Amino acid sequence: MKPKRMHMVHNMVVNYGLYKKLDIVKPDRTTAFQMTRFHSDEYINFLQNVTPDNLELLAMQHGSLEQGIARFNVGEDCPVFEGLFEFCSISAGGTIGAANKLLNGEADIAVNWSGGLHHAKKTEASGFCYVNDIVLGILELLRYHQRVLYVDIDVHHGDGVEEAFYTTDRVMTCSFHKFGEFFPGTGDIKDTGLGKGKKYAVNVPLRDGIDDDTYKNVFQPIIQHIMNWYRPGAIVLQCGGDSLAGDRLGCFNLSMRGHAACVEFIKSFNVPMIMVGGGGYTIRNVARTWTFETGLAVGEDLTQEELPYNNYFEYYGPEYKLEVPSNNMANHNTRDYLDRIIAKIIDNLREMPFAPSVGMQEVPRDFNADDFNDGEDSEMEDADARQTQRHKLETMGIL
Repeated sequence: MKPKRMHMVHNMVVNYGLYKKLDIVKPDRTTAFQMTRFHSDEYINFLQNVTPDNLELLAMQHGSLEQGIARFNVGEDCPVFEGLFEFCSISAGGTIGAANKLLNGEADIAVNWSGGLHHAKKTEASGFCYVNDIVLGILELLRYHQRVLYVDIDVHHGDGVEEAFYTTDRVMTCSFHKFGEFFPGTGDIKDTGLGKGKKYAVNVPLRDGIDDDTYKNVFQPIIQHIMNWYRPGAIVLQCGGDSLAGDRLGCFNLSMRGHAACVEFIKSFNVPMIMVGGGGYTIRNVARTWTFETGLAVGEDLTQEELPYNNYFEYYGPEYKLEVPSNNMANHNTRDYLDRIIAKIIDNLREMPFAPSVGMQEVPRDFNADDFNDGEDSEMEDADARQTQRHKLETMGIL
């Protein structure tokens, strides 16, 4: 999850010449105020202030050291490191920026490979994820779109995103993941949402070793049915690379082209789409695949297998090719098992009303960072005359 993955992808995209077909932008960093559209104030305040040096002190403010660390789930899978909040603001800023590109009509597809941190919860970190950029991006899309579809092809269940929208019909979440004694342990086919969101969470539990053909035979009919019935105005596709063959933490057997076939299929519907990254722990394979999928996004099939020379060329030896082949791993997904899964999911979807609508309402105004400076210019203000946060919102017409 270190920035090297992003450097490798960016370097390959540049050396393939794909940048000529892309509008590469440097999005604004997400502020703490924007993050609290989903996350709790207390959690974001903790992320803003915590460092490796003061972790114990901040944790003790919530009881014992163990209680404080457990409260926000930092430590094991989610260590505190220098620049943690800066990392979160860059990652989330990319996905919010991608959403705004779509909303402004400046792009049909927007890509943020540094996003896709789908495990982060409202009040805690989880599975290498601290701030859920996907949820923040979807909230931005919902200002203009009645319905948004989230599709997740990471080997792990997209639990943080599902949980955030579990009770609404305005976001449908669809996760294809390994299920059964595997992190995060959620994502049963029976979990379909609650209340107004009943049937709007789709979980596709898969077994070890699924290959390209088997994955395609599950993915395409389910997505086709969702698209026919749900009719989303925008799609967010999480392209976690840990579902690739040979991943250090994964257990699937997808080749690069098998993984990319999901991108190609979603793109074929011609619905505005955000592509984000996610997991992927054999970084040379992740870089290869995300580069190839960037090519697909701009209509470029990188059939030239020989890699162009780039700053990380030695990482791709000994073959130096743009491919991630499947291996000889056994596929434990039987035809009967998958047929039952597809039939069950399509049965659930049939009970869903066709394309739920949203009552007419005023579109919330665009976020302006100058309106909320997080206190950066507070020394310029008269402390006695400072407005309350609520009064500010009221005067801007938000409340």
